[in-house]
Amino acid sequence: MSSKFRVMFMAASVCCGLVLAPVSEAKKPKKAPETPPPAAVPAPERVTTVEGITEYRLANGLRVLLFPDQSKQTITVNITYLVGSRHENYGETGMAHLLEHMLFKGTARRTDVPGELASHGARPNGTTSWDRTNYYETFNASDENLRWALDFEADRMMNSRVEKKDLDSEMTVVRNEYEIGENNPMSVMFKRIMATAYDWHNYANSPIGARSDIEGVPIERLQAFYRMYYQPDNAVLLVAGKIDEAKTLSLVQEFFGPIPRPTRTLPSFYTTEGVQDGERQVTLRRTGDVQMAVIAYHIPSGSHEDMAALQILSEVLGNAPAGRMHKSLVESGKAAGVMNAGVQNRDPGMILFGAQVLAAKSVDAALTGLIDIAEKPAAKPVTDEEVERARTQLLSDIDRSLNSSERVGLMLSDWMGMGDWRLMFLHRDRLRAAKTADVQRVWAHYLKSSNRTAGLFIPTATPDRADMPAAPDVLALVKDYKGDAAKEVGEEFDPSVANIEARTARKKLPNGLELALLPKKTRGGQVFVGLTLRFGDLKSLANLGDVPSMTTEMLMRGSAKHTRQQIQDELDRLKANVRINTWGSGLYAGIETTRENLPAAMTLLAEVLRQPTFDAKELEQLRSERIAGLEQQRSEPSNIAYTAFQKLLKPYPKGDIRYVDSVDEGVADIKAVTREQVQRFHRDFFGAQPAQFAAVGDFDAAALEAQVTQLFGGWKAPKPFTMVHSEYFQVAGKQQAFETPDKAQAFYVAGMNLQIRDDDPDYPALAFANYMLGGGFLNSRLFGRIRIKDGLSYGVGSQLSSDSFDKTGTFLTYALYAPQNLAKLEQAMKEEFDKVIKDGFTAEEVAAAKSGYQQSRSVSRAQDNSLVGALGSYLFIGRTLQWDADFEKKVLALEPEQIRAAFAKYIKPAEFVVMKAGDFKGAAAAAASGAAPAAPAPSAPPDAAKK
Repeated sequence: MSSKFRVMFMAASVCCGLVLAPVSEAKKPKKAPETPPPAAVPAPERVTTVEGITEYRLANGLRVLLFPDQSKQTITVNITYLVGSRHENYGETGMAHLLEHMLFKGTARRTDVPGELASHGARPNGTTSWDRTNYYETFNASDENLRWALDFEADRMMNSRVEKKDLDSEMTVVRNEYEIGENNPMSVMFKRIMATAYDWHNYANSPIGARSDIEGVPIERLQAFYRMYYQPDNAVLLVAGKIDEAKTLSLVQEFFGPIPRPTRTLPSFYTTEGVQDGERQVTLRRTGDVQMAVIAYHIPSGSHEDMAALQILSEVLGNAPAGRMHKSLVESGKAAGVMNAGVQNRDPGMILFGAQVLAAKSVDAALTGLIDIAEKPAAKPVTDEEVERARTQLLSDIDRSLNSSERVGLMLSDWMGMGDWRLMFLHRDRLRAAKTADVQRVWAHYLKSSNRTAGLFIPTATPDRADMPAAPDVLALVKDYKGDAAKEVGEEFDPSVANIEARTARKKLPNGLELALLPKKTRGGQVFVGLTLRFGDLKSLANLGDVPSMTTEMLMRGSAKHTRQQIQDELDRLKANVRINTWGSGLYAGIETTRENLPAAMTLLAEVLRQPTFDAKELEQLRSERIAGLEQQRSEPSNIAYTAFQKLLKPYPKGDIRYVDSVDEGVADIKAVTREQVQRFHRDFFGAQPAQFAAVGDFDAAALEAQVTQLFGGWKAPKPFTMVHSEYFQVAGKQQAFETPDKAQAFYVAGMNLQIRDDDPDYPALAFANYMLGGGFLNSRLFGRIRIKDGLSYGVGSQLSSDSFDKTGTFLTYALYAPQNLAKLEQAMKEEFDKVIKDGFTAEEVAAAKSGYQQSRSVSRAQDNSLVGALGSYLFIGRTLQWDADFEKKVLALEPEQIRAAFAKYIKPAEFVVMKAGDFKGAAAAAASGAAPAAPAPSAPPDAAKK
């Protein structure tokens, strides 16, 4: 677990998996009625304003937060209910999360929730944690969409269908989600630690719940839970983005105001966890490939003043590369990586540290090393430098989030669960004020052996215990809180193709570097830039193994002027986030920062790209991390099946840069990389010709162009670049199953290569057919049948990839499922493909999908981080966004028969390569013995990451 697995202090949550892609559906909903609220309903009361967010309260108790941000072309509506797994009773674990799923089933007025979301181009989801449940949708800013969203949330607050027939299908969806977590040893380890650390409090129970409770909860208890907690006086509604505050408040009053204030009394929960009085230990023995050691300690409630110092301490000890655990365990080779995490909740939570240990190493030594660092605060007191480094990083993370009205809205839900949304700002202020002595004090008080898991009872005459202070009165804490001055607001920006093109300047430097610059005023002066470097050719990149990717991943680990930690410190000081991603013959470097910090961030990026030191110790740490990451995937069904699938469809020879490695081959390649190879690769291949640079946000275009020219304009690589093309392979159909013992979740992938390019006449129809079949939105055919109707999969869909240069692409379909459901899954897949090939889609389906498709593309263009990537990519391809607009016109002009014909022409299920991985023998044995049902009912899909 390297630092990239670091979890910030916040409540863990489980979600209903509806978020990866925009949704669409079969029926466009009727326009919401515009009935004004009764005149007798009192007007909303203004409560307070903090940094641009204003709270109002309706007469029925609903709290309303409005956060106008005219620089966004989107609106996010987020409603948080102050109920989570903490409120569940015996036999009800997981019920809050199960109910979260059920609220997507509709109301008397809404029989097709996925369809409504799709027709408005919304990006929705819901998440459940210990203290709260939230639902949100982000959509294109318009009065019609805002009216719909508020009407939608008001309707399902009180009128959702919570019926037995829906529970029967959705239960297996949630069970499938539970099974996904059971495949992950770290997820199971976390559940075991929480269950061991808490004797009485409900935080001992994961929000996903116990399998038996998920399967057996009576519908009557679920309905009673809904009626008790889903009420206006137990909810906080937030509307953020491009809104008119007065008009939005009026709409909120129109739709939520008539809901009566409930007469029931919410139950009070009085259970507090007793002080832990000795080490506790849990041992997990399961199938897996990488060892882990984790320690955890009780900490106060999320609103307590000690939390700021504890969060800083967590970074000082557990972050990488400056953290003490990284330096002691990773740099010495005892561990492949370390992690730190925190559960910051309404009631006292936990702080956790962990180490990932390769099979050949001692996990006991790693555990001892973690404890020695965590529980000896006096041996090496925390320093001012460590505190400032951690503080700067944490405040930088918060500041970047505050620049996004969408991120702020979602982030506030956890703070609402802790007592009040203003706690987020109060916590930030406490981070600013925390002293080194505060960090040392909380270290000594909370991180001690009697407060750690260990499972042993040792009598002692003088017990040394970590008493938990009482949770403070949150309302008293935030009562007159004002916060900082509101951030500067950006301009109102139209994300249409015409406006983007009119505002974008393009230029080519003498060395071949191309520029696309789109300056605009943004909230907080936010700016995104992206630089793509391309190197080598098919011949010069041959037989290099993992050298190119290791070279690229080493860039941020030390330069001529800065160590790895100094690079991170400088980025935190600049409130900048830099990510460098690589593929076989190139890399993409992205920066998120602010206008005033952009020049320095650009200078630092140029330094790490052009002057890396390739420190030998850092190379060994990276090698261990990479090997551990691969080893973790060795027994994972999804990795086994997908790797086999890719190897068959892309049969490039070993040594080719496009070759698909197995886990064993990948490990061997990583082990073979030397520092001299990495240095030579950088010297021979790195340069800015050709290269593409794009920027979107608040910047001075002339100054940025001059800086890019100065930093990269004369940078040339000795070895020339020639694009490595993709080849089309006609591959015969094949089916293969892989056994993965003791894995509750199985994986299915099927597909074929296509001889098509993205500018072929058939491509718009084929792409749209994939979009409607299973391209990631809620109301796709596969989603509707396999997740919603049959409940066989938590994650199901299809993907279509194509090339802009070569006539080659891939179509695939995938599903996560329980292994005993394989036959039902395959039958459902066959039937849905046959229907599309034979009958196609109805005119009504096509019309509804077009509406959602068009709006979702507008939402995507409104995201600056996505837009900067598109502008840079099109520089290389030789396109502008007008190509997108033309493609969209072609899609919107399609007739149903054109879509069906294109799908039938290219997609041949009889020729699919099909790979399946799971514990099929175990499932069969369980079914034969009666230990498990032979064919469980419905399940639900996580959205698989798009390539």
